[in-house]
Amino acid sequence: MFYWSIIIILIGIYSSYIFGKSRIKKNSIAKNIKSVSLPSYYAQYMLFWCLLPALIVYFGWIIFEDQIILNLVLANFDFDLNPALNAGLLIAEIKNVAANINFAEGKSLEIINAAEHYSSIKQTSTVAFYISILIFMILGVMVASRKLHPNFRAQKYIEKYIKYFLIFCSSVAVLTTVGIVFSLLFESLRFFSDVSVFEFLFGTKWYPYIPIREGQSGSQGSFGAIPIFAGTFLIMIVAMCVALPIGLFTAIYLAEYASPKIRRIVKPLLEILAGVPTIVYGFFAFVSVAPFVKTFGESIGIDASPTSALAAGLVMGIMIIPFISSLSDDVINSVPQSLREGSLGIGANKAETIKRVILPAALPGIVGAFLLGVSRAIGETMIVVVAAGTAPNLTANPFENVTTVTVQIVIALIGDQEFDDPRTLSAFALGLVLFVITLILNIFALRIVKKYRELYE
Repeated sequence: MFYWSIIIILIGIYSSYIFGKSRIKKNSIAKNIKSVSLPSYYAQYMLFWCLLPALIVYFGWIIFEDQIILNLVLANFDFDLNPALNAGLLIAEIKNVAANINFAEGKSLEIINAAEHYSSIKQTSTVAFYISILIFMILGVMVASRKLHPNFRAQKYIEKYIKYFLIFCSSVAVLTTVGIVFSLLFESLRFFSDVSVFEFLFGTKWYPYIPIREGQSGSQGSFGAIPIFAGTFLIMIVAMCVALPIGLFTAIYLAEYASPKIRRIVKPLLEILAGVPTIVYGFFAFVSVAPFVKTFGESIGIDASPTSALAAGLVMGIMIIPFISSLSDDVINSVPQSLREGSLGIGANKAETIKRVILPAALPGIVGAFLLGVSRAIGETMIVVVAAGTAPNLTANPFENVTTVTVQIVIALIGDQEFDDPRTLSAFALGLVLFVITLILNIFALRIVKKYRELYE
């Protein structure tokens, strides 16, 4: 249904665009009046009034269709006479039988009939969906075509629609952020109603599976998050120690020293790293880097773990290099050429120009690239799972295995435990604390940029 509906909408808006452009030209010629807006604006006006009703029908149908169909199907079941019936399980069973007839074996006649009824209504609904989209698109075109005359200022309306669209997009972004924050906050409060905030923030034991002391409040174990956040920042520090200097120096070389030929070759090769799946980096860390780190640690007298923070951090740093180098390169290239020429003109050499002029001018963008790298390092999961392990370990030794916040969030949200279990709700508490820490880092970075950036007129 999805693909055919998209094809119908695309054909409809293209036809409306062509129709609008040709219609205004014919009206202008017939009335011998020059249109007050370009023909493309009239075509865009027609496109908008063709697209808007189609989108309303499309999303309305997607949101309400399944619920309406299920209500019609479940109306045949008497839940009062049979209290043992579970609506959720019944719906899942009907959908399974409707999707695959093989599931019908051993099912009651009532379930089979309900599945057939569901399939029949679904087919009818699909046909009605296509017809409704076509009808509403035609109605939209008919309404819009009444205003297609040369004196109609289509440009004013198009600019207004664009403004409303941009406001809508901004609102979606803001409301999404607010929704994420409130969902984290709400579920975290449920978690902290069972687990002490002090224990969570300052505890050094993370073992949420079995009670470690008698009478522990509402918990199934210990929820001290210090080892998790320590492991997160340890791996992040190792990764940024690799990614930041290499990425920044690579950007400086590509922007200031490399010839156009070398730049055309090296820059795409670096950006290939950004397209490699993280699980591939994880395999590389596990197969190649982790054994090397273990061998190196033993050679200098350190008992290194087969999985370690150092191995995960090194590979994660390699993964982050293209993000920092690409962004920093773009920022450095955006510095006005006149600043370079002025610095060289008063006797500074190239290195001094880069150090005293270009880098201060590009500082906000470089800090942004650094923060993006930090976010990638904090949010990475697969490399940590494969190369660093999943066991919480409070240590500053990069040769030992550690875990991160994202890994523990994944572990907490998988499995068959109930959603109101403290083990599950701990994922939201971890996410909330990580959100606050990231926010503090961003505020700190903005203050640094504000203090040290160079302003040029």
